[in-house]
Amino acid sequence: MGASGNMMCMQHVPTIAIVGRPNVGKSAIFNRMAGRRIAIVHDEPGVTRDRLSAPCKITDRACKIMDTGGIGARLSDGFAEQVEAEADIAIKTADLILFVLDCRDHLTPIDQSIADHLRKSDIPVILLLNKADHEKQDLNLGEFAGLGFDDHIFLSAAHGRGFSELASRLDGFLKQKGAPLKEELEEEPENGEETALPIKVAVVGRPNAGKSSLVNTILRDRRTIVSNVAGTTRDAIDIPYLHDSQPYVLIDTAGMRPRSRRDTSVEVFSAMRSEKAIRRADICLLVIDIAAGITQQDRRIAGIIAEEGKPCIIIVNKFDLFHPNASRKDRMAEVEEQVRRELFFISYAPFIATSAKKAEGVEIIFKVITRIRRESHNLPTTGQLNRLIQLAQQMNPPGAARGSARRLKIYYATTAVDPKYNTIPVPRYVLFVNDKSLLTDSYSQYLRNKIREAYPAPGIPVIFSARSRVRND
Repeated sequence: MGASGNMMCMQHVPTIAIVGRPNVGKSAIFNRMAGRRIAIVHDEPGVTRDRLSAPCKITDRACKIMDTGGIGARLSDGFAEQVEAEADIAIKTADLILFVLDCRDHLTPIDQSIADHLRKSDIPVILLLNKADHEKQDLNLGEFAGLGFDDHIFLSAAHGRGFSELASRLDGFLKQKGAPLKEELEEEPENGEETALPIKVAVVGRPNAGKSSLVNTILRDRRTIVSNVAGTTRDAIDIPYLHDSQPYVLIDTAGMRPRSRRDTSVEVFSAMRSEKAIRRADICLLVIDIAAGITQQDRRIAGIIAEEGKPCIIIVNKFDLFHPNASRKDRMAEVEEQVRRELFFISYAPFIATSAKKAEGVEIIFKVITRIRRESHNLPTTGQLNRLIQLAQQMNPPGAARGSARRLKIYYATTAVDPKYNTIPVPRYVLFVNDKSLLTDSYSQYLRNKIREAYPAPGIPVIFSARSRVRND
């Protein structure tokens, strides 16, 4: 691809979030804008789904639409926290918010709460007054005008009414944001299938762990490099790479250390580069020189991966030099004991024994990435998650807080997936509790273990976000 083509692909594609309470037609609107049935449409209020995103088909300019899911209509406990959580996700990730309301219904407390939260942000909002199947329903502006948003459109997701006006309004906004025309982007394949998104793989680790050898072995063996794009960031090299028809971007942080510096400075700069690569990656390969043993620097980089909540595979490199005279079974047992003891805080990460220089074990890496990606979609539904959490509390009730008779109460749980994780979803389990300070590390780990027992998802972290209910006692 030429330089101009690369520049087009780097243009910002805005995100438009669809928010609103259940049963106002968000899923139907999402499906019409996406041009195909993706979201589940159900008449029952409170049906919650994983957040979805897709390219918008009704506009001339490129943008991505995001369905933030529903805000529980039946839950009394933790209501304000749910509204805030859903609205915050939209505010933090979107360039424009479509706030959906049922024009045939009166405003509800949930509608008011969502509006109150959205008004506090600087993100532009368009009211979509849905279920306006006839023009006479356009007179139902009434109380909706009091929400404080100037832009509104009457539409009917069921019949397609109003979507031309919506597309025109969105194209005007997208032009102001500098969004490219769709024809300026790469054309979709003729068979109608969407181009697979590249998986960004950060190859990180301390100096001399074998990161460069690993990357070179991958590229030499497969011989399917698309192109070399150096200098994408100041601290790494991005290498587009194709494997079994799946595009990847290998983020290589190797070979960048200042050789003239002392070892202590080298370690510092290495960690800084690794941190930047980790933050923008979909999955991390933590490369460890097992022949030299697991060091403090290895633990530090692993800690960054855990803090950023990134999927991870531990690459136990130079395995051929690790007790070479012992049996492979004994060597593997010793490696597993070391990895799980020294890197216990990323226990979710599987490990692969490799020798990059001998090209041993390298092919397994992409098989494991594929398995992690597949299993990452095996997330519990809201109902399954709540049943699991409630059962876990019954089996092992939270203990009383030290110096107090108060105990943790988990009222409700839901799954939030950050839309920035396009290729490998990373769930954040939001727990609505009586007091989040009562959620101890030990009880969090107990809940993690229970979730992993039911939904293993190797390589994917289990992240909790606790939200306290307003206390009246």
